[in-house]
Amino acid sequence: MNIENSHSGTIEKTINDLSHSESYKLVYMPLHGKTMPSVAVLGELVDKLREVIFPGYFGNASLNKDNLSYHIGVNVDMAYHLLCEQIYRGICFSCSGNGSFNSQECHENAAGKAAQLIAALPEIRRLLAADVRAAYHGDPAANSEGEVIFSYPAIRALTNHRIAHELYRAEVPLIPRIISEMAHSETGIDIHPGAMIGESFAIDHGTGVVIGETATIGNNVKLYQGVTLGAKSFPLDESGNPIKGIPRHPHVEDDVIIYSNATILGRITIGKGSVIGGNIWVTRDVPPNSKIVQQKPVDNSFSFGSGI
Repeated sequence: MNIENSHSGTIEKTINDLSHSESYKLVYMPLHGKTMPSVAVLGELVDKLREVIFPGYFGNASLNKDNLSYHIGVNVDMAYHLLCEQIYRGICFSCSGNGSFNSQECHENAAGKAAQLIAALPEIRRLLAADVRAAYHGDPAANSEGEVIFSYPAIRALTNHRIAHELYRAEVPLIPRIISEMAHSETGIDIHPGAMIGESFAIDHGTGVVIGETATIGNNVKLYQGVTLGAKSFPLDESGNPIKGIPRHPHVEDDVIIYSNATILGRITIGKGSVIGGNIWVTRDVPPNSKIVQQKPVDNSFSFGSGI
């Protein structure tokens, strides 16, 4: 008797179980022949855009001032065409099964949104250059701005974020989240593409930082590792489902420093120029120029300040 054939009944039963509608109804994506976005291609796209934003640091080693325009042109053109296809696939994903799909309209929509991101690249570069300067001047261990560009996880995460945020603003479905999660996987820094981040933003070390969808961050803000800008609660609709899209994350004003493992929750404001110490739990507004730290130990027992 063939040993493999002796298990044919088990194999057949498993196939039948996996093919039953009750088993797959939540995890099946009925795209009906439309291809899903490609994580691999989106990774290539971000790499191309990184080469454009930081020429010479990534990509072609023979880059010089004489051929810079050519290489940027090639990469921008490739990025645009990759974007068109991936955005189109994202649109297919968002409208699958609702009967509203029109291939020509979706292609035109995708091309317009791709062009919108390409047009934003000079501003994205300007913002990232300011982020690099903030990281360099805020870290005594940084030997050069080039070292920050080439090796700091915060700049990699912020590059992905600033690209993803433009796509989010253009109401591109799915693609911004994939790009953000790429950086999350690579760096441990989790920034939702909807978060609004101002100029000269620095994340020191970075591992474990979480910034929620509706968080807003002003200029010259610095976070350390483990900081959470999260939601305190989730309002529910009549059916008991979370209400989407409402402001529920903190607003951090200009010139704020938040030290490691601070947890800031809810739609509260951290006032301009404030300093939030490490391991602090904050759920109420903090006035401008405040300093929130743990209380000193009293009577040989640790007592933590109520903070704000």
